[in-house]
Amino acid sequence: MSSVWENLIVDARDPSRLAHWWAEALGYQVVTDAPDEVEIRRTPDVLPAIVFVPVADAKQTKNRLHIDLRPDDQEAEVERLVDMGARHVDVGQGDVGWTVLADPEGNEFCVLRPRK
Repeated sequence: MSSVWENLIVDARDPSRLAHWWAEALGYQVVTDAPDEVEIRRTPDVLPAIVFVPVADAKQTKNRLHIDLRPDDQEAEVERLVDMGARHVDVGQGDVGWTVLADPEGNEFCVLRPRK
């Protein structure tokens, strides 16, 4: 027996705002926008989804799980995401080939170099 990855759940102070931000960042669609959860998917019929749920507390520490993005142009994508409201963060990564950013609620993610 095995399992199928269905959703990644993200706690958020403002689930709708954060889900719409990630939908724009990833080119996804918002498929559900309700007070108790906001779900985004690549297309309405394709899983896995990212589901944003409300929490009262703000993010406190570094994420234990994060998303890596691999664009065709790392520099241009970092600029686009920062223009959308992401910010550069230092999680102790040192001198590496990826850029660590945080979304508007502080969730870290990486923007990788293109594959060669």
